[in-house]
Amino acid sequence: MTKIETFSLENLLPYGGETFYFGKILTPTEAEHYFQQLLHSLDWKQDEVIIFGKRIVTKRKTAWYGEKEYEYTYSKITRKAKLWTPELKALKQKVEECTGLPFNSCLVNLYHSGEEGMSWHSDAEAELGKHPAIASLSLGAERKFVLKHRESKEKVSVDLENGSLLLMQGETQRNWLHSLPKTKKVKEPRINLTFRNIKKVKK
Repeated sequence: MTKIETFSLENLLPYGGETFYFGKILTPTEAEHYFQQLLHSLDWKQDEVIIFGKRIVTKRKTAWYGEKEYEYTYSKITRKAKLWTPELKALKQKVEECTGLPFNSCLVNLYHSGEEGMSWHSDAEAELGKHPAIASLSLGAERKFVLKHRESKEKVSVDLENGSLLLMQGETQRNWLHSLPKTKKVKEPRINLTFRNIKKVKK
């Protein structure tokens, strides 16, 4: 696969960050193959978050993988990574070839239908460093992804297609929030792989 330079892509954000949509980097056959492999091989667990001091178990499932047993904390829950599977390593290589960036870990989300989503948040945890680059690979159902500026509240949205890649980098996490809105129109499942770099490894 040939590297796609980000300077040839349009920045989706008008200011305060860099977000690029590469479109489909996998063929429909490849996307379906990886979807089925990941669906049946990853160590899926229901996600847990702390909201107003209460532990909430979500319908959405997650899996956390990396080149080492990294620990990663979000929503006040600490998770320990499992080592790469062959399929995840292959997809990581494709993403790295497209973006020209290295990644050492991946948080994978399984949404069973459009009735499961993600509320407004940013990926600004200390383990990711000051200006994290996060590459989001989508498999399965097409879903709308929305970014909202923290101060101006301006919104930018993009439909993430099956087999497509989105890259957020620079000041994006500092200045913008993002979400995956729920929708009753989507009945099919989606797997989202967010490749990232853990900068600080906890002992």
